Amino acid sequence: MKHWLMKTEPDAFSIDNLKKVGTEPWTGVRNYQARNFMRQMQPGDLVFFYHSSTAVPGIAGLAKVASAPYPDPTQFDRKSPYFDPKATREQPRWDLVDVRFEKKFRNVLALATLKENEGRLEGLGVLQRGSRLSVQPVTAAEYERVCAMAG
Repeated sequence: MKHWLMKTEPDAFSIDNLKKVGTEPWTGVRNYQARNFMRQMQPGDLVFFYHSSTAVPGIAGLAKVASAPYPDPTQFDRKSPYFDPKATREQPRWDLVDVRFEKKFRNVLALATLKENEGRLEGLGVLQRGSRLSVQPVTAAEYERVCAMAG
């Protein structure tokens, strides 16, 4: 089992949205490195659900990977903002996984709080200067530390 952090803007799709729908395809990833990480995901992998571009960015809760990676259908939809004219059904360029709600934290574990523990979370991608990846690996030790911090 692996651990991951997936970023979303809560105005577009929040932990509350995921709780309401239960399981959601994680569409729209258009960064090759993030896509490659997503291709490594397997059902049962644990995910930190991270709210970005908000007043208090941070980890809002937990989710699980609910499917193996498969082609993101938005790459083929001309009306989608994620349409990719170079993608074909025979050779898709972008994949996704389904993500299932597990738990909402009582309070968002703020980025500022994570930074205060940087010595113990030094490898956590979201703390790296310039890290903008929407899908990032998390070590087992980082996962355990963050869960302990969240209570």
